[in-house]
Parts: sequence; C-alpha cells; structure tokens
Amino acid sequence: MAERSFATEVTKLRLGEGEVFQGEGILAVTKALLQSGVSYVAGYQGAPISHLMDVLTDANDILKELGIRFEHSASEATATATLAASVNYPLRGAVTFKSTVGTNVASDALANLASGGVTGGALIIVGEDYGEGSSIMQERSHAFAMKSQVWLLDPRPNLPSIVAAVEQAFELSEASRTPVMLELRIRACHVHGSFIAKANKRADFTLKDAIEQPRRDVDRIALPPSTYLHEQEKIAQRWPAAVRFIQQRGLNEFFAESEQEFGIVLQGGMYNGVLRALELLGLADAFGNSRVPLYVLNVTYPLVDAEFTRFCAGKRGILLVEEGQPDFIEQAVHAILRRADVQTKVHGKDFLPMAGEYTGGVVLKGVARFVERYAPQLLASRELPLAARPAAAPALLPGHPNAIAIRDATSQVHGRPPSFCTGCPERPIFTAIKLVERELGAHHISCDIGCHLFSILPPFNLGATTMGYGLGWAGAAALNTQETGKRTLSIMGDGGFWHNGLTSGVGNAVFNQTDNVLVVIDNGYSAATGGQDVLSSKAENPIRGTNHPIEKAVRGVGVDWVRTVSNTYSLEQMRNTLREALTTKAKGPKVIVASSECMLNKQRRVKPLLRKAIADGQRVVRERFGIDPDTCTGDHSCIRLSGCPSLTIKPNPDPLRRDPIATVVDSCVGCGLCGEVAHAAVLCPSFYRAEIINNPSRWDRIKQGVRGRVIGWLQARIERRLQGLAA
Repeated sequence: MAERSFATEVTKLRLGEGEVFQGEGILAVTKALLQSGVSYVAGYQGAPISHLMDVLTDANDILKELGIRFEHSASEATATATLAASVNYPLRGAVTFKSTVGTNVASDALANLASGGVTGGALIIVGEDYGEGSSIMQERSHAFAMKSQVWLLDPRPNLPSIVAAVEQAFELSEASRTPVMLELRIRACHVHGSFIAKANKRADFTLKDAIEQPRRDVDRIALPPSTYLHEQEKIAQRWPAAVRFIQQRGLNEFFAESEQEFGIVLQGGMYNGVLRALELLGLADAFGNSRVPLYVLNVTYPLVDAEFTRFCAGKRGILLVEEGQPDFIEQAVHAILRRADVQTKVHGKDFLPMAGEYTGGVVLKGVARFVERYAPQLLASRELPLAARPAAAPALLPGHPNAIAIRDATSQVHGRPPSFCTGCPERPIFTAIKLVERELGAHHISCDIGCHLFSILPPFNLGATTMGYGLGWAGAAALNTQETGKRTLSIMGDGGFWHNGLTSGVGNAVFNQTDNVLVVIDNGYSAATGGQDVLSSKAENPIRGTNHPIEKAVRGVGVDWVRTVSNTYSLEQMRNTLREALTTKAKGPKVIVASSECMLNKQRRVKPLLRKAIADGQRVVRERFGIDPDTCTGDHSCIRLSGCPSLTIKPNPDPLRRDPIATVVDSCVGCGLCGEVAHAAVLCPSFYRAEIINNPSRWDRIKQGVRGRVIGWLQARIERRLQGLAA
C-alpha cells in the first residue's frame, strides 16, 4: 500500500493529441514516457521519485494496453541491468531510482551499459536528492555521468520542459547510441502545471518481436578487446553525435543573449530560482522576460564548446550557477574558454557557496553581488531585498522588528530530532534493546538505512554506523572474533533485506561463520520509501508476488538459529528473544525477525473502514491509553524508553508537587507501547487502557450504567470519610 494512490490521476494518461494535460511533474514524466513509445519501464523507489513508481503501479492497466512491461526491480542495479534489452534491439526503455545512493548501487550495470552502447533509447530517470531536504550523503549525479560518459539532462522545472526532455532524451540516446540520464530535483518532481499532450504511442518493434527474433552483437559486450574499442568509439563517434544533436535540436536555451555585457549560465534545474532572483532585483518579470542574458544548460553533460564561446563572445564576465560540489561545470568552462582564447571572466563559487543547496535566498544574494560587480547602475535606484543585502546588515541586528520575537522563540522552542511515527512497531524493538542493555551492558550496534535509523537519535541513542541500504550486518562483519563471548547487534529493515541484505548480510555471515546477531525489522512494506509492497508483505498484490516469509529465506541460506517475534509491541517477548540471542551458547549467525505492520500504513488501511462502519451504525471499539495524574510521579522514564509523539508532559495538578507529569494526547493510536514500557521496565502503575465505543449496544449501555453507579458510590464513600477526618 503506497502512501499515496494515483488511481484517479492516472486517467489523465489517456489524454490524446492536442488535449491539455494539467497535473504534477511525476505524472507528466509518465505521460511523456507513453508518448515516446517506451516498451518497458523498471525502477526502485526512493525520494524524490518514489511517486513515479506509485504512478506506474496505478497505471499498470494502461501500460499493458500499450504493450509496456513494468518491473518493480529488486534494486537499482537490477533496474539498470534491465536496460540491456535496448543494447541489441530497437526498444525504448526507461528506469528510475534515487540518486546518488541508487546510482552507487547501479554503477556496475551503468558502466557496462555505457561501454557497449545501446540501439534503442535507454533513459535513466534519477531523483536528485541533494540539499537541505535530503536524507542521504551529499553527492551529485554529475560524477556518474562523467565517469561512465552517459549524457546528463537537467531540464527547466516546468511541465513542458520536463516532457520535452523525456522525449528528446530517447532521441539523443538513439542518435548517439548512448544511455541518457534525466535528473529531477524534488521541486521538479512535484511542480504543477500544464502542457499540450500527444497521443500515446505503442512501440513498432515490441518485446514479443525481440523475444521471437533474437539478435546478438559481440562487439556490444563489455569484454576485451571490445572494451578498448568502446572507449575510442565514445570519443570519436558517440560524443560528436551527441553534441551535434544537442546543437541542431536546440536542447540548451538562450534568453536575452545580447542584452548586457555580462550573463548568467545555469543548470536547467536552477532556472526558476535564478529567474525569481532577477525578478526581485527588477531585472526580469514573472513570465521569463529577462534583462540579463541567460544560457540555460538543459544538458549539463556533455557541454557544447561552440555554444559557450558564442554566449561569452563580447561579454566581460559570466556567472555560473552550478549547485553542489565539486564544481565540475565551472572547471570545464574555464578549459573551454581558454582553449578558444576567449577572455571572458568566469565567476561561480566565488559569488555562490561551494557546497550546499542553492535556495532562493542563496541564489538571490549571489546574483545581486554579480550584478553589482558588472552593472551597479541596474540596482542603484532599488532597495535590495533583505536576503540580498550585505552581511553587515543581518536580519537579527538589534532594532529589527522581528529580533525580539525570534530571540524569545529560540529560547523556548527546543529542537526536536526526527523520530518514529505515532504507534510505530519499530519503537518497541529499540525500547527492548535499551532494556536488555540495562542487564547485559552496551553492545556494538550496526545500523542500516530505513525508518529504523531514527534509533540513533534521542531517546534511544543506539547505533554506531550505517554503511548503506541492506548493509547493516555487513557493517559489523569485521567485529567477529573468538577472543570474546560478547556479540554485536545489527539492524536491517525488510526493504533493505530484500534489496541486497539477504546476500551481502545474511549470506556473508553464514559463509564467514559469524557468531553475531541480526534483527530484521519486518513491518510489511518498504515503509521508508512510501509504503510499497516487498516480497514479505502480507498484503495480496494483484501484480506482484508477496507473502514470502523472511524466516524461510534466512533458513534457506543456512541460518539455523532464527526466531520470529510476531508482535513487536510485546516488550517482554521482544526483550526475552534479544536476551536469548545475545547470551545463547549456540554458535553461528543468529537472526531475529521482528514483525508487526507499519502503523502508518495500517492507519491508512483501517481508518476508512472504521469511518464507514461508524457511519453505517455499526459498533466500533477503539483503544486508547492514558495516565492517571494522581499516580504519575513525574519520573518520565516512560518517555525516555518510548519517545512516542503522543506521550508528552503537562503541568502537575498537585499544588504540592512541581515536576510535570506524563500525559497521552489525542493522537494516540492505541498501540499500547507506553503501558508496555511501564510494566516491562517496572516503572509505574499509572498507565490505564480505555475503550472508546461508537454506536454502543444495549449491553454496553447497561454495563456503563452499572459501572457509573458503583464508581459513584465508592467516590461518595471516600468523600464521607474525608469529611469525617476533616471534622
């Protein structure tokens, strides 16, 4: 169950020639694939292109009508290897995944594909996850394009440009026999707009044709001596062919080219930010009419020397807006201009930061400094926007109208680390680890990529390293010695397990006879990427194979000691299983499969059913937990061992006690962990469980009446005793 359904939106994919498509960037990419006559699509979910996989899943019926094969790939390497179908056959294929972690995984397949080249158009759509909103290490896709010499497109973030880039990418790939990467930043994926649609196109040469008419060309296989010829072919044939295509088709764009004696060169994805900066400086309007010359690189690799020399001719200086580091493009531009003996001054990282996301404020400040350097008269009569003013006049200087309010807010509002969702079944696993460590001492814990990585932050503070998706157990491979009886503990999610953890983690541990422990967190979905199904998902998926237990797979590669905890909310069971794994005399790898459904997906599934049942007048019982304010001591151990967003503090109602007490707020989903924590950790008896009944039965009302009368009688009795004591 993906976090968002596109079942309604995908009907737009049927729009025909001349009709107006309105919608989101991800949906527009899918429409562009259909218009391009693609034969197959594959990929692996991950921000910011997870929704592209979700759209393709919801559009599977439309894809089948057009003869398109859609694969949910096991990994990014699997997806890229799928493009092998385009090596020998005139089949257009596209794959998609997150960059750069996905490109890292795919790099071997990408290198082989790029070496031999392709016959049909091969497109790799990468979600460029760089910047402040990223969840990964900060790297760029550009290095992979340069390394393997595949062409990299970075279109302007509007729907017509994105759709055109997809269509042109296939043509460029076929014209140069080279795979093409299309880079989409998160804002491009989710930008809204419109474009004039074309009719969907069924491929002339189909998958059936390829299967029934097999071809092979040994010169396309990456094996010596062909590999030496491939390198020469890239330089002598494919690169020139790509440059010719880029020039002849005008893939890069020029705006107001002769307007000033200076100009701005920018990645296509930076266009909106640059144009907005110029607009705020009074040098452009909102419709793209600029008073400053712009050279927009919708293709950032390869660069076209002739276009640079043309744009720079007669200009005193240019500003290169290149997000991230290293400054690959800036270095190349210096070489291009110097070889051509063009003396235009090149600015870039001297006016803009070397690293970090180029947000609106960052671009505005850099562009303002550049314009002041070359044409100060253009800004002389304007009051610069706040973000563009010199550092000597920061926003929070004394006297600024917001200074006091901001200072007061920062002193009272504390930073809160990212954490698990309310009711997350992974939280009790780490609570259990904390409880076990209280008995057995600290252990080296190797983490993995996924929701469970939040365990490294407060309140759990667990985990020493993370090496990549599915590499949790591999990250502790070296820490395996007979000189100690203490074991390491590794974490891996079900998504990472099926991605590559079964081989690189479990298989590696079996082969090397490790004596350490792995906890596989099985929440039923690839939860961190949006809730897509995996092999072990319990849900019945009409187009995918599910219900393949992790325990069975683990035993299949040779693990003998395996335990499955079917309810992670049972802290006692979870704690006891962990203790057994860490202390058993049995040698060899030990695997605990901790299984409970992702609460976020469960709520998406259950809440609509509950609402319908209530509306239909059916009896519905919901559980909630609470804390007795008179019993709570204000110790807050429950919070330190849980961290649930629904578990917080409030003022103590007892005037004689100053410590705030714990409380459960309305966002509680009734998972029961807070109460389990209290009992498993022997903390306090202040937690209680309550039932909220909608549409109660006659028997419910009778029981409630009896309880009310009994409780009222007991309360009255206590009141009488207190009055007697007072007298």
